[in-house]
Amino acid sequence: MSLSQQRRFPRRRTSVGASRDFVVGVLTEWRLTPLVDDIRLCVSELATNAVLHGVPPGREFAVGLRATEELVRLEVRDSGGGLPVVQQPEESNCSGRGLFLAGALAAEFGVDHHTLGKTVWLTFRKPPAH
Repeated sequence: MSLSQQRRFPRRRTSVGASRDFVVGVLTEWRLTPLVDDIRLCVSELATNAVLHGVPPGREFAVGLRATEELVRLEVRDSGGGLPVVQQPEESNCSGRGLFLAGALAAEFGVDHHTLGKTVWLTFRKPPAH
């Protein structure tokens, strides 16, 4: 079994909520609701980074989900330069925890570089079937 869905979003703050709604809808359709909370949080972080840092004005970013027998892969692709950096913020800092949290929730975390832009991805282990 291999499933895949992707959607493009414009570079604006409302796209972060729309990307959350997209992944929740897909995971619900795929009957993977035990993963909804973690993946919803992670897509919020990755989409926010794409909107704030990764997507040049006038461009879109893409959010994709792929499921295999064992894993679900969340991908956020943008056409911007630069690389995401996982930070270890001080306790008093109000920001900078997003990629750290996403990496802690996911089984794997990585970045694929493209001629134009990058894809930041996370994998999650599927819960055992009952």
